[in-house]
Amino acid sequence: MSISRQNLTVVIVTFKSENVIHDCIRSISEDIKIVVVDNSKDKEFKKNIEEKYKNVECILSSENLGMGSGNNLGIKNVITDYAFILNPDVILETNTIDEIIFSSKKISSFAIMAPMSDSKKYPNYKLDKSSYFDEINPFKVKSIDGYAMLLNLKKINQLEKFNDNFYFDENFFLYLENDDLCKRIIDCGESIYVIPKSKIKHLGGKAVDLRYKDEIEFSRNWHWIWSKFYFNKKHYGFFFAFFKGLPSFFSAIIKFFYYFITMNTKKRKIYLCRIFGFVNALLGNKSLYRPKLK
Repeated sequence: MSISRQNLTVVIVTFKSENVIHDCIRSISEDIKIVVVDNSKDKEFKKNIEEKYKNVECILSSENLGMGSGNNLGIKNVITDYAFILNPDVILETNTIDEIIFSSKKISSFAIMAPMSDSKKYPNYKLDKSSYFDEINPFKVKSIDGYAMLLNLKKINQLEKFNDNFYFDENFFLYLENDDLCKRIIDCGESIYVIPKSKIKHLGGKAVDLRYKDEIEFSRNWHWIWSKFYFNKKHYGFFFAFFKGLPSFFSAIIKFFYYFITMNTKKRKIYLCRIFGFVNALLGNKSLYRPKLK
């Protein structure tokens, strides 16, 4: 069965995202079902968004699950064959979905498909040695960024590595859960495509209300280091992850002491978060850091 508006559900994970979620939802056609998973457990947010948009169902998670687990929860509530994963700070163009539907008819088989970011400076995909960029036709890629990716659930469910219906590795709280998914898809011999005529705008780092930007910055730095170590350990082994992470670890220590001496509290905490992210990953601890928001 091919992609259609009736056979597609958008999944959006939010966390204090009231400032951007409305522009995202309004850019999606009203005849497409949307599942929002809110990690901040905001009952008022759920009430308001479901009253305002008739095509939106909002699920309140029991705790802050992060991106991977939040997406999995959303997908569990999808009954269509295709799930379009979006970050709340993504805005679709008028023909974004139509171009994906049209292009899917020309591709014999795919597991993941993605629109293209309108920012040439920050492409939302990575090519491998055998793939190449095409500005008109769909082209294969090694991986795509997690803020906009369409999953062919029917295809993925047939793969042995995904028969537990856990698409994203829930050990990742933030960062690289998309790279992990893409690598597992590629390892299964399946294909990932980017659709160059299907464009999106990603605001970048705007998914959480800017009132919490400092605490979110600390969280991002902690999880970026942790996730890199975990990803490398999972796919390439402990020693590869260890030696790959050492330069960033030592750099964080040096910068921590520099900002300690210069009494820059914010910068000092950023690099302390990086240090603890690496140490916790090294010790095999879970991705335990959570933003401390009032």
